[in-house]
Amino acid sequence: MVRIKRAYEAASASDGCRVLVDRLWPRGVSKESADLDEWLKEIAPSPKLRTWWKHDPKRMDEFTVRYRAELDGTTETQAAVVQLRALAAAGVTTLVYGAKDPRVNHARVLAEYLQEK
Repeated sequence: MVRIKRAYEAASASDGCRVLVDRLWPRGVSKESADLDEWLKEIAPSPKLRTWWKHDPKRMDEFTVRYRAELDGTTETQAAVVQLRALAAAGVTTLVYGAKDPRVNHARVLAEYLQEK
């Protein structure tokens, strides 16, 4: 099972394995309060894609297509996908992200991608 949760929300035992899936560390979040098991920077959208998107809800559909292409693309990204799949197969895995909007963020796209594969 794959869930998503903002880095600014308190960690809980029900989160299972907590994995930060952002390329940048969330501002104002300490390592202790984040309570992470992993930080997979390489699975986050590329800087170029993130800059183009700007978390614009109008670009969400196109962003989803482009981000999924990135997830299918590089060897580094593929290795991170395999690692996340293994974590999810072992139990509850929570993808931790820093974006404000729970619907307009890459973690949601990533969670759907992982559940489909």
